[in-house]
Amino acid sequence: MKQNKAFRGAAVFMSLLAAAEAGTSFYFYRRTMTRNHAKTERTMKMAGTDWSQHMPLIEKRKEVMMARPHEDVYTVSFDGLRLHATWFPGDDPTRTVICFHGYTSRGLSDYIGLSDYYFKHGYSMLLVDERAHGDSKGTYIGFGCLDRHDAMKWIDWVIEKQGTEAQIILHGTSMGGATVLMTSGMTLPSQVKGIISDCAFTSAKEVFTHVLRTMIHLPAFPMMQIADLINQKKAGYALDECNAAREVRKAQVPVLFIHGSADTFVPMSMCDTIYENCASPKKKLIVEGAAHAESYYKDTEAYENAMTEFLGGIVK
Repeated sequence: MKQNKAFRGAAVFMSLLAAAEAGTSFYFYRRTMTRNHAKTERTMKMAGTDWSQHMPLIEKRKEVMMARPHEDVYTVSFDGLRLHATWFPGDDPTRTVICFHGYTSRGLSDYIGLSDYYFKHGYSMLLVDERAHGDSKGTYIGFGCLDRHDAMKWIDWVIEKQGTEAQIILHGTSMGGATVLMTSGMTLPSQVKGIISDCAFTSAKEVFTHVLRTMIHLPAFPMMQIADLINQKKAGYALDECNAAREVRKAQVPVLFIHGSADTFVPMSMCDTIYENCASPKKKLIVEGAAHAESYYKDTEAYENAMTEFLGGIVK
């Protein structure tokens, strides 16, 4: 009798534990993977970058950038979502950079500083709102896996806009960096000349596992496995289905990797892993002391010199 009671008690405990794990996993999934619950403020806090010190420069460059002629443009994703971007024409009719922002950000936010460099060098800028961000439609965040297909649509848009003489650079930051690196594994048109990746992660699964263990102090198992099953059902892709470190093994265009040594949100080791796997010509810049997505502002000269050297070899 006592053994039966103990067994029933253990069964009830395990059922409650399983329910708690499932509930926590659903909560984690909703907070991170759906547009209405993934919050910019929470992302910025977890990333730990002190943006207040850079705001005077950002505000100054934003004023200059927004004073330039620009327009809202749209395309439709492979799965029927209306996608939005902002188009800034440049002085050179062939040079264009397509920019992909970070998690919970938007196109007009992440490239304010870099707009100064690109406009001075004649580039048009297409600032993309990735799916489920900004003015693009979508409920579930793509974490590069779905966004790489959207990137192909934007590449086609630029070629149609500028013609076959277009020279296109893909530039991505954080989740945008993962997007452009995952795009590198696809069959790119000849107009795409190179890729710049700033603080990219390897995959959604690996960066979530890192955040759970180091910042939230929760075990990744079984939370990640449950979240992965939910995402496959709702968003249509597995959290490690697209891994930048695997995709760059198929890369054929040159890649410039940039990462901050003090990045705790996306560890520098992910950059090293992706770099080692990259099959195409590659360069790497590590900015000492730079936190997540801070490299350009931490050492603007080194960042721009790396871009000039990289782009000078591939864009006419």
